Amino acid sequence: MKNLQGMVSFVESATAGSFTAAASRLDLTPAAVGKNVMRLEQELQVRLFNRSTRRLELTAEGSAFLEKTREALRLLDEAVTDLGSHGAEAVGRVRISTGVSFGRRFVLPALPALTARHPRIEVELSLDNRPVDLIAEGIDLVVRGGMMPDSSLVARRVCALHSVLVASPDYLRRYGVPTSPADLAQHRLLGLRFTSGKVSPWRFRSDTDAGFIEWTPQAQIWTSDPESFLDLALAGEGICQAGLLYAAPHLRAGTLRLVLHGQYDTGKREIALCYPHRKLLSKRVRVVVDELLRAFAGEEDLHVDIADAPRKWQAGGNRR
Repeated sequence: MKNLQGMVSFVESATAGSFTAAASRLDLTPAAVGKNVMRLEQELQVRLFNRSTRRLELTAEGSAFLEKTREALRLLDEAVTDLGSHGAEAVGRVRISTGVSFGRRFVLPALPALTARHPRIEVELSLDNRPVDLIAEGIDLVVRGGMMPDSSLVARRVCALHSVLVASPDYLRRYGVPTSPADLAQHRLLGLRFTSGKVSPWRFRSDTDAGFIEWTPQAQIWTSDPESFLDLALAGEGICQAGLLYAAPHLRAGTLRLVLHGQYDTGKREIALCYPHRKLLSKRVRVVVDELLRAFAGEEDLHVDIADAPRKWQAGGNRR
């Protein structure tokens, strides 16, 4: 690899948006980073950045070069890391991104055992409900729910992601049990609005050609974190949409009930653990993937089948 130092400076500058920010990451001066990039441009005979006083902007050639260079540096880093471990032990940092609720409930509890078994692994966990770009942000693996359209990622299924409508027994005693979607207009509703501004609709089964009706709740309270709504629902403040994996403990305990069960469409989404597709996956990432999947397999709440929901979980159901 010709001018490795220039490539590193280029990638860090493109990621950070300035020579100054890149210099801080590389423990160099901004002038040294700028010279490294300029030498690389001279060798390639291509301008990689359009420079302004405030920010660097990638050229079209720079954008194309960045994707390949970033991947090459990551593979080189993994080769050095694996070689340094002499094939006997996983070594290095693994960056994981996952949603706030799933991370707190299922990923964090798995980390102490993981790091105890692999003491030279360092885990950096980012809890965030926004979409992430693994390559651009230097993330090794991500755990997310929904569709994973990026074919460059390897997706390992964790579980089904059923959603349900729930409310507390106290709320249902005070406001009544809705028997059809139309009844929801008379109820207090709690809505999910993502950080992007998109609202999560509620879907109900129907006899239409589409097979379902999509309905936007007229909520009085909104949040971007699905699990936080369960606290309000448990307090008797309304009906909310929640992932079954989060609601299951409360349904078992009888502190929440399923609302419009059989009419509400639970969806066919999945939780998946994803990582960039490579011919050779580094040992540090591979052991973390294996350990997380093993931990998830033992979590009862991740594998509840909504089709098997007992009658006593349902609003108005038998509570014996």
